[in-house]
Amino acid sequence: MSNVLAKQYVEQSPKQTKRPFVLGAVMLAMFMAAIEATIVSTAMPVIVSSLGGFSQYSWVFSSYLLMNAVTVLIYGKLADLFGRKPVIMFGIIVFLIGSLLCGMAESMTMLIVFRFIQGFGAGAVMPIATTIVGDLYTKEERAKIQGYLSSVWGISAILGPALGGFFVAYMSWKWVFWINIPLGILSLLVLFFYLNEDIEKTKRSIDYAGAIFLIISVTSFMLVLVEGGVRFSWTSPQIIGLLSVFIFTFVLFIWQEKRAKEPVMPFNIWKERPILIANIVSLTTGVILIGLSTFLPTYVQGIMGESPLVAGFTLTTMSIGWPIAATIAGKLMLSIGFRMTSVMGGVSLILGSGVFATLTPNDGPLWAAFGSFLIGVGMGLSSTAFIVLIQSTVDWKQRGIATASNMFMRNLGSTIGAALLGGILNIQMKSYIEQSGIENVNVDTTNVLLNPKMRETLSASVRTVLQDGLTNALHQVYLVVGLFAVISFLFILLLPKKESR
Repeated sequence: MSNVLAKQYVEQSPKQTKRPFVLGAVMLAMFMAAIEATIVSTAMPVIVSSLGGFSQYSWVFSSYLLMNAVTVLIYGKLADLFGRKPVIMFGIIVFLIGSLLCGMAESMTMLIVFRFIQGFGAGAVMPIATTIVGDLYTKEERAKIQGYLSSVWGISAILGPALGGFFVAYMSWKWVFWINIPLGILSLLVLFFYLNEDIEKTKRSIDYAGAIFLIISVTSFMLVLVEGGVRFSWTSPQIIGLLSVFIFTFVLFIWQEKRAKEPVMPFNIWKERPILIANIVSLTTGVILIGLSTFLPTYVQGIMGESPLVAGFTLTTMSIGWPIAATIAGKLMLSIGFRMTSVMGGVSLILGSGVFATLTPNDGPLWAAFGSFLIGVGMGLSSTAFIVLIQSTVDWKQRGIATASNMFMRNLGSTIGAALLGGILNIQMKSYIEQSGIENVNVDTTNVLLNPKMRETLSASVRTVLQDGLTNALHQVYLVVGLFAVISFLFILLLPKKESR
């Protein structure tokens, strides 16, 4: 059925959609959004030295990710109501406006506000780009094309730090944001001329109340996860207040969705077993991803004593394994099916997590890079299978929200993982330092350990305590990551053995 729908989608358009051009534009838009994380990370030290406001450092990233996560479901639903083209073009335009303003920021506060605008646009790019591919290509073709889309992440992970370093060294940090403008304009032009949709012209019922309740609910919950235990204690009035707002608006959201004619989140898609399982596994693998990307560089630099360049290499191997596995997944799905492809991905996630759970300082960065590669392979196999499976389970009218729901769950998993694993790290470090009996040393002293130039200023005893404490704390973190890998695998086994066509 999905093959017929994809064919009709192309043939019924008033003008013939040029699939190769549209695919190129979609990949360019995805690259623009994907590279944003790595290219900005590289330039942040220079940006902070230029604008000041180091205490607001984390909010440059949190503001972008928060708005991205909040809007992704709404854009998915709007794409089902009004078509993919106007929604993704709107998202790209807003993203470009935010990028232009970010480069013009004169203070850290302005930069954070403009990053909110960027994130507001980015929320439309990834899910709608993936949905467009689901519309244009048949089930068999989709499996192969998803490999191309996944390669965007690998390329952005490699080019991002290089471009960020180049702009900072030879031009200006402003170009870290302005580089998006020519890429976005080119993508917009191609989509405008070559993507044509035949949308049924009927009066649309927009669930404004549901959208508002969703935004307030998700925003308050994300703020709890981002700021809880960091800026505010978990029992503070601020966190309790945010949790109360979250629970109240979430209950209102469920009530509204059950009565709305065109709900923002149609609950019937969650009744589809493949979608339910795929979304749960995306949540758990989101925890694994944040555990790797956040804490692996800390292990390699702080415990193994390697340079930031080597630490970056150990993380880059995940971005290499992901697109390679995604490409292979396209062929595997056609020969052994979605379920077995996902099972192979789950096994790779467990093996990769096992490497980190048993990692010792003497193992060296190459072994850590191998574990990172295995995680990338696991994500490439499983996530590619999930997207194709989800898009094959629903029809055109629900494909946008179904795709967006999967991406939202991974974002949510990463946010939960950052709070959970960060809390475990701090608790374990604090406990180890207190047991050592060394005075005038706390968890923040670990910052000195991670700085190659300042590390030598620490006494041998303090350095040993911090390294041993960090080794123990990160070991506990990766045991939890391994637990989530096992949970992911167990849920993958629940996928139906027979696939619906």
